[in-house]
Amino acid sequence: MSPGGGFCKEAVEPGIVSSASDLLPTSNAYLRSSTNREASPASGGNLRSRSNHDVHELLECPVCVDLKHDTIYQCPNGHTDTPCSKLKARVHIYCPTCGHELGNMRCLALEKVAESLELPCRYQIYGCHATFAYYSDLKHEKHCKYRPYNCPYAGADCSVIGDIPFLVMHLKNDHKVDMHDGSSFTHRYVKSSPLEVGNATWMLTMLNCFGRHFCLHFEAFHLGMAPVYMTFLRFMGDEDEAKQFSYTLEVGGNGRKLIWQGIPRSIRDSHKKVRDNQDGLIIQRSLALFFSGGNRQELRLKVAGLIWKEQ
Repeated sequence: MSPGGGFCKEAVEPGIVSSASDLLPTSNAYLRSSTNREASPASGGNLRSRSNHDVHELLECPVCVDLKHDTIYQCPNGHTDTPCSKLKARVHIYCPTCGHELGNMRCLALEKVAESLELPCRYQIYGCHATFAYYSDLKHEKHCKYRPYNCPYAGADCSVIGDIPFLVMHLKNDHKVDMHDGSSFTHRYVKSSPLEVGNATWMLTMLNCFGRHFCLHFEAFHLGMAPVYMTFLRFMGDEDEAKQFSYTLEVGGNGRKLIWQGIPRSIRDSHKKVRDNQDGLIIQRSLALFFSGGNRQELRLKVAGLIWKEQ
C-alpha cells in the first residue's frame, strides 16, 4: 500500500502543433477522453450537454479542449477544427485536417453562432445547474463547487478525478484503502527499520462518519534535515463543509502524550500543501521511538483520534 515502503499497519481497533501533446493538461486530457461517453458520474461522463454536443465539438480547441471564447480561426480551405487563439499565439500551427498553415482568417459565421449559445456549466453532470452566455466570463467553472476532485491517494501520483462517491469506490477498489466506520478510531503503525525514513513514505485510511468521508494520513519524511512522522486529516468535500468539523489526534507512550486539535483540510488542498503547511500532528523520530518503548529498534505508534461536528 505504501509506495515508499516499510510501514505496516495493524488491524483497526473499534472506535496539431509540432508539440501539441506537451500542451495538453492532464485534467483536460481526462475530460476530452470522456466527451463521447454517456453521462455518468462514475465514468466521468459527458461534461457538456448532449443536445449541443455537435456544436460544442465545433467550438472546442482540439488541443487544450477548452472552448474558444474569443476569435475563432479557420484555415484557407475553410476548416474550423483549429486550435484556440491562445495556442495560436504561442506556437506555429497548421490545420489538423489539411495540414495548411493557419493564418489570421476568422470564421465570422461560427463566431455568430457562438454568440447565440447558452451553455451549461461543464460540471452539469455532477449537479450544477448554472448556465452562461457563450462569450461570458466563465470564472464560475474555476470555482464551481460541483467540479470534480482529484484522487487524494497522493503517494501514487494518481491522476483520476471524479465526484466523492466515485472517488470513495476508487480508493476502496483500486487503491485497496481500508475503511473505518465511526467518529473515534485507533490505529497502530509499525515499522521494523525506523532509521530508514524516506520522503513520501505514507499510509492512508478512509473514515466514514456523520454521513461523510475523511482521509487519515500517516507518513514519514524529512523536515529540513530532521526525520519526522506526521499524521493529519483531510475532508472529502469542499472547504466550507470541512469547517463544520473538528478533530483531535493523540499519540504517546511511556507516560507522555502529544495531542493535536484542528479542522480537517478539504481534499481541494493537495496532500503536499497540507504537509508543507505542517497542518497536523508532527512527531520527531527520537520522540516517536521513545513512545514505542523497548530498545528503540522498532517503531510502534498508536494514534487515537476523534471527529466531531461543530454546532
